[in-house]
Amino acid sequence: MHKTPVLDTGLRWLWIAVIFFIIDQITKQIAVDYFVVEGGRFEVMPFFNFTLAYNKGAAFSFLADQGGWQVFFFATISTVVSIGLLYWLYTLKASNRWLSISLSLIFSGAMGNLYDRVTLGQVVDFIDWYYGSYNFPAFNVADSVIFLGAAMMLYDSFFHQQEDNKTPSKKETASK
Repeated sequence: MHKTPVLDTGLRWLWIAVIFFIIDQITKQIAVDYFVVEGGRFEVMPFFNFTLAYNKGAAFSFLADQGGWQVFFFATISTVVSIGLLYWLYTLKASNRWLSISLSLIFSGAMGNLYDRVTLGQVVDFIDWYYGSYNFPAFNVADSVIFLGAAMMLYDSFFHQQEDNKTPSKKETASK
């Protein structure tokens, strides 16, 4: 059985996950240190604040009020998904950059929020967008890179995948 060198796989792009994990943790620590009190705000623009919020649930505080079991539940899900993402990256060719980078971003976000759940029992959120009286739920860098990675994956599924799978035309084959 021939072993594939790690740098020839999608794992080559994990450095992106490391960078965004560090950025996520630094920005969360700044939010905790700067605001100290949950709900403290710093207005950046008329529709954008930095604020400190803690989330014991999942996206949009889903199951946040369930007494603690949800922290272990979401930590377990994050761990399983992260292992799956690492395996998927291992099975990809390093040349499949777009998908590999999108998976690395999702992995980074999952690890950033998992680290919070394991060390704090909750996720630190601090980015607050609003319009009038409508407030979008607070989020963090990890959530942002998960969203970006998912958007890149969708883009890849519609555009890059078709390019990777198309067979050369007779004209392309004849010119070679």
